[in-house]
Amino acid sequence: MKKTLILLVVLAFHYSYSQEKQLDEVKVQATQKGLKKSIKGTSNTTIVSSKELLKAACCNLAESFETNPSIDVNFSDALTGTKQIKMLGLTSPYIMITEENIPSVRGASQAYGLSFTPGTWVESIQITKGAGSVVNGYESISGQINTELLKPMKDIPFFLNAYGSSDSRFELNTHFNKKLSEKWATSLFVHGNARVVKNDMNDDGFLDNPLGKQFNIANRWQYTDSQTGWVSFLNFRFMKDEKQIGQLDFEPDRDKFTTNYWGSEINTERFDFASKVGYVWASMPFQSIGFQNAFSNHIQQSYFGFNQYDIHQQSYYSNLIFNSIINNTMHKFATGLNFTYDKYSEFVNLNDVSRIDNSVGTFFEYTFDNNDKFSAVLGARIDYHNRLGLFFTPRFHAKYIPWEKGVLRFSAGRGKRAANIFAENQQYFASSRTISILDSDGKIYGLNPEIAWNYGVSFTQNFQLFGKKADVTLDFYRTDFQNQVVVDVMQSPQYVLFYDLKGKSFANSLQVDFNYEILKHFNLRSAYKYYDISTDYLSGNFQRPLQAKHRVFANLEYETHQKENGSQWKFDFTTNWLGKQQLPNTKTNAAADSFPEFSPSFAVMNAQVTKVFSNTFEIYIGGENMGNYRQSKAVLGSDNPFGTNFDTSIVYAPIFGQMYYAGLRFKIK
Repeated sequence: MKKTLILLVVLAFHYSYSQEKQLDEVKVQATQKGLKKSIKGTSNTTIVSSKELLKAACCNLAESFETNPSIDVNFSDALTGTKQIKMLGLTSPYIMITEENIPSVRGASQAYGLSFTPGTWVESIQITKGAGSVVNGYESISGQINTELLKPMKDIPFFLNAYGSSDSRFELNTHFNKKLSEKWATSLFVHGNARVVKNDMNDDGFLDNPLGKQFNIANRWQYTDSQTGWVSFLNFRFMKDEKQIGQLDFEPDRDKFTTNYWGSEINTERFDFASKVGYVWASMPFQSIGFQNAFSNHIQQSYFGFNQYDIHQQSYYSNLIFNSIINNTMHKFATGLNFTYDKYSEFVNLNDVSRIDNSVGTFFEYTFDNNDKFSAVLGARIDYHNRLGLFFTPRFHAKYIPWEKGVLRFSAGRGKRAANIFAENQQYFASSRTISILDSDGKIYGLNPEIAWNYGVSFTQNFQLFGKKADVTLDFYRTDFQNQVVVDVMQSPQYVLFYDLKGKSFANSLQVDFNYEILKHFNLRSAYKYYDISTDYLSGNFQRPLQAKHRVFANLEYETHQKENGSQWKFDFTTNWLGKQQLPNTKTNAAADSFPEFSPSFAVMNAQVTKVFSNTFEIYIGGENMGNYRQSKAVLGSDNPFGTNFDTSIVYAPIFGQMYYAGLRFKIK
């Protein structure tokens, strides 16, 4: 792998030198930012462009936030290699994750769903901190992440991306696009990845990353008639993902459900269909109506040692939206109806915990925008859910511009959700912990719904520093839980307890961003984050386990001048420093199978170099965790995985160590 990387660098420099001798002219163009915080928008939203996604090994959506200070990325366990995201210090179940404004990662897909969307399919990502819009539902608590996929009308005829890494992961993405007429266009996305070599860098006898393969295909259709105002999208998608984790010598056909070796298989199949139809009045371009529908069929069959977990979720979502104005375009509104149906066939060690959830709701959202100094969005919705009951959800966003290039924002809102405790916490199946639900009065596994209020304020100031562009942003958000399903790993290392909140639980998040154009095409992006996340457990009040109280982020990017044929170099470097983290209680374990109360602090460094040869071809090489920091002990009880101390869920740092990769991108325009 290293020889391949060296060869690619040599070829890139040789090709670059020959091109520079032929081309002396420099193409002048405005530099487009990969991350852009909306100045005009009322909500605190950051837009991530496809350019930003090319700066790192964004093989899937879960890996698309490494260069983004608004999102924290951590590993969820020591075996699956799954990356978990957090916003405002809260894990992904508290974030509404949508694809083209249709809920996507939820329920059965919560643990691994972000890895089911290849990064090359993504056109842009919108990240909104705090309470989201009532148009998209009632579940958002800490924020919303919306992904926009490449549009058939705008996509290029062909795209190819090939990727390989030193941890034996290989990927291939191909996009085919055809404009059938002035009104019709279609795209076909095909993705495949595989890891076929066993790795154990920390010599604990367990795979550091899963063996596995994934096949993913999507077909998109777009109809646009600018004369009549009709627009529609049809999406068909199928995905099959297989993972094998566990001890190096585990062979499923031989060792499944035996004590020969500990192992696990996680097999998932998913089918999605989505449609969007919209109409804009030709004589009233401010008025439109849209109808969204989505169906998904998600099947996961898995076992973790002797623990079995199978879930089959069938979902249907429908949303009707009408947009118009009141008197003039300073006063806008959106109103509509939506319906959600979820059928869960769920089995935990052969115990049937299946259920059917359905809800119907209506919403109204008013927007005032004088296009000058002040704008506000006031929204509310009423929903009836067969398990959550009848409830009211208010949301409010405001923006004020007190002086030139300064923007002050405020938001507040309520969120409510049903916690899918098994699907969201699958890491505990890969342990000897006994799962225990202490409450029985609620309607979701005996538990009550989670309810929280989120409040936040944000101030951004743009200015000139030594004649170069700079900006600073200060964000503070607080989430107060009226009820929370507490996942308690502080009581005992032999148990994971689920129960309704008995006291207080809150999450405070403070973030300070500083961005600066050091030189032309040379930019700094930096952030400091402070989290105070406290929950009352049965054994006392503790900070949220596996959450650093202090984090520091920095990203440096540099691009050379772009030649007439698009040729240029791109360099990117990112570092993340994490302070100490509260660790789950392992005090009663033997010393060899226990952790201290807090983890050590550490830093992780990533880098990538891209050589663009032309507008149609480029190669890239990069490295992750280049400082080679590794958690020394990731699997507790690794010498006796069927014993009482076995636990793979306590992961606070990287496990694999250094990882290097290389790839290429080819386009036909």
